[in-house]
Amino acid sequence: MSSTQSSSAQTTLTFSNTPNKGALGSIGLRGSYEPLVAKCLLDAYKSSDVTPVIGREYPDLQLWELLKAPNADELIHDLAIVISQRGVAFFKNQSLTIHEQRELGNKLGALSGRPSASGLHIHPTERSSELPNDISTIYSQRQAYHKHRAALGRLASCGWHSDITFEPIPSDFAILKIKTLPETGGDTLWASAYEAYDRLSPAYKKFVDGLTAEHEGNGFHQVAAAQGTKVYSEVRGNPANVGNDLRAIHPVVRTNPITGWKGLFINQGFTKRIVELTKEESDETLAYLFKLYSQNHDLQVRYRWSKNDVAIWANGPTVHTATYDYDDTREGDRVVSLGEKPYYDAQSVSRREALGIESFV
Repeated sequence: MSSTQSSSAQTTLTFSNTPNKGALGSIGLRGSYEPLVAKCLLDAYKSSDVTPVIGREYPDLQLWELLKAPNADELIHDLAIVISQRGVAFFKNQSLTIHEQRELGNKLGALSGRPSASGLHIHPTERSSELPNDISTIYSQRQAYHKHRAALGRLASCGWHSDITFEPIPSDFAILKIKTLPETGGDTLWASAYEAYDRLSPAYKKFVDGLTAEHEGNGFHQVAAAQGTKVYSEVRGNPANVGNDLRAIHPVVRTNPITGWKGLFINQGFTKRIVELTKEESDETLAYLFKLYSQNHDLQVRYRWSKNDVAIWANGPTVHTATYDYDDTREGDRVVSLGEKPYYDAQSVSRREALGIESFV
């Protein structure tokens, strides 16, 4: 096992670059690293791929019915695989309650092999006094601070991120239901980390494979202060996610345990530096890797919400960004589940390799 360490005055971050398959039941590691195989039970439901690379839409499927089905566990197991392969799935006009949303968030991870210590994430700032702590409320007033921050840069493309990568145990899946939305605007975009990795030349892949990066979210202290609160520093869904210093070390290229595919695991929101490089080298490398998401619209999908629509996405294989082009009310509830400690497996393959699709170079 190889390891990389980065120290600061506050804490020491550690990262394990390969999975320890003998650490069954530990707080961050999975019991198995074999890719999962779907039973194709969701083929019974009408669906369409939104783009060739990312996104699938189920226009008629009601998620609450999936939860109540006699074979619910098998259906949700297959759903976790589909979302891990396609990155994000969209479900129209859902009757899913907040309690069913939490149940589905828990089951997606539990039925796809996450560590037993991982549950639903408690966000450092996005909590509601009226709902359980593991529900993030998304509404216009709370996002005003983020909109102001985005406007300072004048580039909407600066907002690409993967949820909570500043945590040692980050998210596997997220579920967002939009309940109130503006007359127009407020779209969300996702980009494929699998395809971004596949855009690299063989030499560049060899260069980034095995590198690690620091992810940091201490800007949430400013967000909390603007809201008159403090960052939630108790356990946030996994015993490893605790404290005020929101930083973690993760692989630059991450193997998804459900598909076995490689994808870039860096994002503009939280990735600050590549540990093994100098500052200049790191800045230039990250700038190029970020461009693969933001400047390739053919590996993105843009979703225009309707009332009560639900999106479920895999946070490892995707990045996403909001669109702050509205002034009316936009409100929704988000559940973010936690997965395993991210790892890179040198024996894993890219999406195009796995599917037999011609590579770019």
